[in-house]
Amino acid sequence: MSATATEPTAPAAKRRAPSRRGRWWAEVGWKYPFALLIIFYSAFPLVFVLSASLSPRGSLAGTERLFASVGFDNFAALNDTLFWTWVGNTLMIGIAAAIGAVLMGAAAAYAFSRFRFKGRRFSLTGLLILQMFPQTVAFVAVFLLLLALGNVVPALGIDSKLALICVYLGTALGANTFLMYGFFNSIPQEMDEAAKIDGATHSQIFWQMIMPLVRPVLAVVGLLAFVSAFGDFILARIILVKQENWTLAVGMYQWVSDQLTARWGIFSAGTIIAATPVLILFLALQKYIVGGLTAGSVKG
Repeated sequence: MSATATEPTAPAAKRRAPSRRGRWWAEVGWKYPFALLIIFYSAFPLVFVLSASLSPRGSLAGTERLFASVGFDNFAALNDTLFWTWVGNTLMIGIAAAIGAVLMGAAAAYAFSRFRFKGRRFSLTGLLILQMFPQTVAFVAVFLLLLALGNVVPALGIDSKLALICVYLGTALGANTFLMYGFFNSIPQEMDEAAKIDGATHSQIFWQMIMPLVRPVLAVVGLLAFVSAFGDFILARIILVKQENWTLAVGMYQWVSDQLTARWGIFSAGTIIAATPVLILFLALQKYIVGGLTAGSVKG
């Protein structure tokens, strides 16, 4: 009698099944179609560019079907241009800007975090205010400054890759300092005091103790600086004049600047190759990007 009372009847079980499916769709199921839509929206431009790079026509006009014809003529045509020279220039400028941004930002953040000196609060406020203005405001000033500086120091004038690197370091210093400053503050100062008792200098504390602890934020800052310099067009176009000094963004733009003579096929092929270093860097630093700014720097 009791066993019969506890067993659910068949109609009740049928009524519960649709409610469970409805609850699953309301809580979880709707995410899958939405995720597929986002993936398609993000991947289709990349697939289209890959198809255009493999198309022997070298044009986007009349493209009705992806990968209708496949060939490597566009990639071979890159050898007849200054593309690989631009790749070398871009990598050199990007790597130098990334290393400089990491070193300068870390040194400034360490000074603001660990030392108390006159003008500290004013300097922090000044860096914050400078970051509120867009870089487009300073383009004319940067051009005039480098034009005048080139008369005194030609290596830092117009059409100098070193001058472009210095401009990148100056524009990113404020944001990088604030990003690292918060991370440096999360490291207890008791660790510095213990190291000083053991006879460590400020240089030893900075290089041997602090820097290994803040590797996640160093990787993030270096990545952001590299990507920013790698894809910049306006500053590079203003400062660099000769074609052999151009970066990828400036050089490849000339292929499609005129719609009547645009070379979309070779442009797409160059885009595929240019995206490879950034993709490799993202994959190599993935563990720092995902958890670098949230996991913290001190454990235990």
